[in-house]
Amino acid sequence: MGIDLPLIWAIIILFAVMMYIVMDGFDLGIGLLFPFVRDRGDRDVMVNTVAPVWDGNETWLVLGGAGLLAAFPLAYSIVLQALSVPIVLMLVGLVFRGVAFEFRFKAPPAARGRWDLAFWGGSVVAAFFQGIVLGSFVDGFAAPGTRSGAGLPWLAPFPVFTGLGLIVGYGLLGVTWLTMKTEGGLRARCVRIAGPLAWAFLGVIVIVSVWTPLAHPRIAERWFSYPNLLWFAPVPLLVGVALWQLRAALRRDSGAAPFLWTLLLVFLGYSGLGISLWPYVVPPILTIREAAGPPQSLGFTLVGALLVIPMILTYTGWSYWVFRGKVRAGEGYH
Repeated sequence: MGIDLPLIWAIIILFAVMMYIVMDGFDLGIGLLFPFVRDRGDRDVMVNTVAPVWDGNETWLVLGGAGLLAAFPLAYSIVLQALSVPIVLMLVGLVFRGVAFEFRFKAPPAARGRWDLAFWGGSVVAAFFQGIVLGSFVDGFAAPGTRSGAGLPWLAPFPVFTGLGLIVGYGLLGVTWLTMKTEGGLRARCVRIAGPLAWAFLGVIVIVSVWTPLAHPRIAERWFSYPNLLWFAPVPLLVGVALWQLRAALRRDSGAAPFLWTLLLVFLGYSGLGISLWPYVVPPILTIREAAGPPQSLGFTLVGALLVIPMILTYTGWSYWVFRGKVRAGEGYH
């Protein structure tokens, strides 16, 4: 039996996207929380919790995009053509955010507010259009050259809602990251914000879970047909347990527990998305095998990926280990 190269590459890309959502999610979430924290010193502490690692977090986005191009070039061309506007706007948001991240520390006090606004705005734009892209994958793509592919299908109600929902999810990741990395008044404020955000994120999960099968019969059939139903049945229970544990951990004033339970919530949502779309890489027109490149190309690029991914995991894990612990005012990377 030969190696299933399209399947291996699909797993690599799914893993890279999941790592990006988790690792850059709390990073973006910190920017989203700026309007709720007015004190400049507290904002400096918030940014310093991710200053040593934030640019490395985006490595996973590059890996996911490059992997899609290398392994599924036909899918890459269709997706890039259909979603060129939201992808470009997402990148613009990331650029604004990255520039503001560094410049806000070097700007004079009178100009600091403008860079804080750019940091917040870039975070909002990047998170929203990432959600647009995710929602567009659930809605599906039109075959190239068809009339249904005209216009701006990514501005449909469902992708717009997933864009807003991802802002809520990233905000929850960011605030629970801060409960783990900060202390004192800033941490207390984050705990107060985390409760409503947790309920809001649960609302997003419920609405998406109801909306998706109602709008897409192919996904409803996958969810509710036997034996798939047996596998999906525990998911709502796990979501409820994770939310209950998250709120309990916030009340107990524990360190990493709120963030870890939030990671579980995000993982459950992401796994549901992946299962709903499988085995399509461009739903509902191209499966991973229909869109896969030549076996020689898949094998050659896989060798590089298997060398690069352990290196990324190693330096990422090492950087988080080196900069572990609480971040206090006056301490930080800058």
